[in-house]
Amino acid sequence: MTTSTLTGTRRNDPAFQVFTLLRIGFTVAPILFGLDKFFNWTVDWTQYLAPWINDIVPGSAQDFMYVVGGVEIAAGLLVLFAPWFGGFVVAAWLGGIVINLLTNNPPEYYDIALRDFGLFLGALALGRLALAFRPARAPRTASATEPAHRAV
Repeated sequence: MTTSTLTGTRRNDPAFQVFTLLRIGFTVAPILFGLDKFFNWTVDWTQYLAPWINDIVPGSAQDFMYVVGGVEIAAGLLVLFAPWFGGFVVAAWLGGIVINLLTNNPPEYYDIALRDFGLFLGALALGRLALAFRPARAPRTASATEPAHRAV
C-alpha cells in the first residue's frame, strides 16, 4: 500500500479522526491555558490553588502558577510531538488538578473538578489512540560492534 493510499485510508477512519481532533485539542488548550497562567487574561488562577498546596510550595501562589504555566505549555508540546506519551502526561496532570480542586474549599469547585475529570478521560483516550496510530518503527539491525544475539 502506498503512503498516499494509507494516508487517504486513515483520513477516512473515524478513530483516526477522533485521534486527530483530540491531539489538536490537547496541544492547543494546554499551551493557551499555560500562557494564561503568566498573564491572567481569563481569570486569576491563584484562586483555584488549594491552600494546602500553597503552604507546601515555595514562593507565592502566583509564582507557583508560573511553574504550572510552564508545565502546561510543555505538556501541550509533548502531545504535539509524542502524543503516545503526552496524552498520558496530560491525563496525570489533569488528575492532579482534579485532586487540587476537590480539596480547595469543598464543594465550591466540584463543578470544575467534574469538567476536568472529563478532560482527564479525554486525555487517556488520546494516549490510547496515539499508541494505536503510532508509526511503526523500523526493526533495529545489529551493528558491527554489537553481538548478533543477546543473552536473555
